[in-house]
Parts: sequence; C-alpha cells; structure tokens
Amino acid sequence: MTIVRYDPFRDLRTLQEEVNRLFTGSIPRTFDEEGIARGAWNPSVDIYENKEQIVLEAELPGMNREDFELSVENNVITLRGERQFEKKDETDNYHRVERSYGSFTRSFTLPNTVSAEGATAEYRNGVLRVTMPKREETKARRIEIKTNGAEPKTIETRTEGSKAASVKA
Repeated sequence: MTIVRYDPFRDLRTLQEEVNRLFTGSIPRTFDEEGIARGAWNPSVDIYENKEQIVLEAELPGMNREDFELSVENNVITLRGERQFEKKDETDNYHRVERSYGSFTRSFTLPNTVSAEGATAEYRNGVLRVTMPKREETKARRIEIKTNGAEPKTIETRTEGSKAASVKA
C-alpha cells in the first residue's frame, strides 16, 4: 500500500487547468476579441463543382442587392458588403440580438480550371449564386482507342483534380 500525501490545492489546480484548456484553442475564430469589438460576421458559403462549372452560393439574409459587391481579380473572387442593424423604433427595447451585423469580406482563390469571363451571378431569396464555367481545355473528354481486329475501347480522361481515368469496353 502506498501512502499518498493530501494536497488541499489539487482540485483548484485541476479547475485552473480545465479553464485554461477551455480558453486555449477550442473557441471558434468568430469569437476572437477583434471580431466581438467590430461586430464582424461572415456569411456562410458553399462551393461545389460539376462537369461544366464551379458554383459558389452565399447566404445573405435580410440584405438588399445594393448592400454587397462581388469582384474577380487575379483568380480570386471576393464578396464584400455590410449588413446594417436597423432599429425599428426608438421606443423598442431589444432583450436579445443574436443575428450578426457589420461589414464582411470573403475571398476565395479560384482554380486554374475556371474561366471568370463567363461567370454569372443571381441573387434570390437571400442567397447569392455565382456560376463560373470551366475552361474548355480542362473538361473531361472521351478518347477512342483502336486495336488490331478487336472492338475499340473508350477511355474517359479527367482533369488533374479528378479521380483516375476509367476504361470502358
């Protein structure tokens, strides 16, 4: 049997370690000191692609078309704007304000496979949808391979970011 010396501050040190762990790294970036002071927020964005295009969708609820701008420069697409807090009446007393307000900037680097020249943007029901077509030279193509006396095979080629080419008989 081992003798363990009683430490009256052990529980206090454990509590301090837990509090330190809580405040070192597990708090999301949206709650950093600078963000709280500025009231900064970032709209949620989905980016996906298919065979023909890359699509960016950003949620901008409660904003008018004049409240934000979209630009493409040096293969970087930038969404910039500001959502204003509008108090309805001076006699209104807000008990809780959970929606985010303030200015925002979101920038995304476009892959070389995208052509910004044919890009289109549509804003409907608080969602901005930007569609950017892929360059013709990067789209998948089928190449027919002829062999001596056998049935021709088709190989589907893909771009660099896609999975390996597949062979179809």
